[in-house]
Amino acid sequence: MSVTYHIKIKKQYAASLIEDLQKMDAVELIKETTDEIVPDWHVTEVRQRIEKYKDNPGLLIDEDEVFKMLDAD
Repeated sequence: MSVTYHIKIKKQYAASLIEDLQKMDAVELIKETTDEIVPDWHVTEVRQRIEKYKDNPGLLIDEDEVFKMLDAD
C-alpha cells in the first residue's frame, strides 16, 4: 500500500535534503496546484452553502448536535 504525503518546504536546507533523497530514488516529487487538491466544483459548492447559511442562519446545526447525531449510530 502506498501512502502520499504533502509537504511544504520552508527552509533551504530541507529543499537540499529532498533533492538528495530524490537522487537516491527514495522519494518521488509530485507537483500539483491547489486546483488539483480542491476541485473547482467543491469550492463553488462551499461558497454557495456559505451564502445560503448567511441568508438563513436558522438552518445551521450546533456542533454539539452534530456530535450527538454522529454518536447515535
